[in-house]
Amino acid sequence: MRDFAQIQQTDYDVIIIGGGINGAGVARDAALRGLRTILIEKTDFASGSSSWSTRLIHGGLRYLEYFEFPLVRESLKEREVLLHTAPHLVNPLQLTIPIYRDRSRPYWKIWVGMILYDIFSFDKTLPVHRMLPKAKFQQLFRSLDGENLTGGSQYYDGQVTLAERLCLENIISAQNAGATVLNYVEVTEILLKGSRITDVVCKDKLTGESITISGSADAVVINTAGPWIDYVCKLGSKAGKDFPIGNKQKNGSTKGSHIVVGNFPGAPGSTLYVEAKSDGRPFFIVPWLGMYLIGTTDIPYKDDLENIKANNEEIDYLLRETNNIIPTANLERDDIKFTYSGVRPLPNSEGKKPGSITRKHIIFDHRKEGVDNFFTLIGGKLTTYRNVGEEMVDAIFKRMKRSPKPCRTDSLPLPGCILPSDARIQKAITEYGSTLSTNTIDHLFTIYGAKALEVLTLTKENPELSEPLSPDLPDIKAQIVYAVESEFAHTLVDIMRRRTTLAMNGHYGMDLLPILTETLQKHCGWTQEKCDRACAEYRFYMEHNCIPDYQLT
Repeated sequence: MRDFAQIQQTDYDVIIIGGGINGAGVARDAALRGLRTILIEKTDFASGSSSWSTRLIHGGLRYLEYFEFPLVRESLKEREVLLHTAPHLVNPLQLTIPIYRDRSRPYWKIWVGMILYDIFSFDKTLPVHRMLPKAKFQQLFRSLDGENLTGGSQYYDGQVTLAERLCLENIISAQNAGATVLNYVEVTEILLKGSRITDVVCKDKLTGESITISGSADAVVINTAGPWIDYVCKLGSKAGKDFPIGNKQKNGSTKGSHIVVGNFPGAPGSTLYVEAKSDGRPFFIVPWLGMYLIGTTDIPYKDDLENIKANNEEIDYLLRETNNIIPTANLERDDIKFTYSGVRPLPNSEGKKPGSITRKHIIFDHRKEGVDNFFTLIGGKLTTYRNVGEEMVDAIFKRMKRSPKPCRTDSLPLPGCILPSDARIQKAITEYGSTLSTNTIDHLFTIYGAKALEVLTLTKENPELSEPLSPDLPDIKAQIVYAVESEFAHTLVDIMRRRTTLAMNGHYGMDLLPILTETLQKHCGWTQEKCDRACAEYRFYMEHNCIPDYQLT
């Protein structure tokens, strides 16, 4: 699948650097509109900011406070698109806001916000909001803190439980449309001749091989590297000398951390969107994978982008504020099952409070800096990635001076698109029910959507692959083989963290390493040496990104 000889003989119309959700969206749109497209990602697809969000597909209710009405409208429109084109990944989510007298957002302000939210989502298929007076709210939410409570509000947004797979399906769709997509390929140099980028020099991190990707006569290069956009700009080279593409910093990151806990006393049945009692900062308590995802923090960040972890202070803050809003919770550090942290790729805004920095995206044209065929995406939300792709490809056609072909991504379903009522699911239960439990089959469709049929086919070809990975989990060996053979997975982190949810199932997935490596050796040709190295890399990753420091001592 990685034919570098053929790649080096091809002149591409679009070269995309960065394989997060926005890069994937650009690649899909460009390929569907007939452009020769290649996307390169230095690690794994969705391994950066795309993997570390609160997993909401939302309009951004609090953006109304900063009068970012176009962003809210854009987000709500894109939410509706995803609910229809990716219903297997994006689901309606009810959110509840408790309103307190001593917080920054009084009852009337939330009410006005709800009305505006409904107005901006005039074409939605989700229910409208409802306001709850204090007595009714307390009857419905008896476990929540009642001190200074004035009532509450409920409304709907969307949840993408598996954000990594949303990115992956865009990658697969782009490939199906003719794009070349490569993970573990890192840009080492961007070659310029005059005012144009002609080639992008890369290194295959799996083999160490150096490759050069060339552009066509009117090629455009796109920088969707998220928090790494400034690093990519510094890789410019002209006549054998360093030639940074612009000297002004464009990215201004803030760090956001999450904790994952099991069920707890007073745990809500729906998502809570609350203000922290200590500082008024909004955060979420979200049902997720049978557990609860709590976050996020919002802290200016200028340190190492490669290994980012929730620190003890952030963890304690999220535990404390959850206990403040749900006094019966009594959550402690021992209740933590998983943590993750990442940085938001935001426009550089020195001196601004993290929460007030705009979340709208900016398509920066480097023609202002003397490079004619280079665009950088600054910012960009998970929710609006599809529209970003459409805007970027429109800009590409304009720069190429070609007539743009119509965009199809606003209506074309993603590869796994399927509804729970689809007859194919019941047919699969009938066909595979003798070897797999209904729970496992349902689990596969929850993760893969319609692509679950391809995973199930592997069990028909090799019955051993229908064996469970653990008596306590619905996951089976076929998922491991499928990740390697069909989903660009090259490491255990890829498999356990981004293709499946195995890393979140107790002990950070460590207990599953023996059965996974056994499966990879037997069915995917991995050597013992490769498995040992992959296990060591997996442990390192978990210790440096997910396991709290206090659990390591």
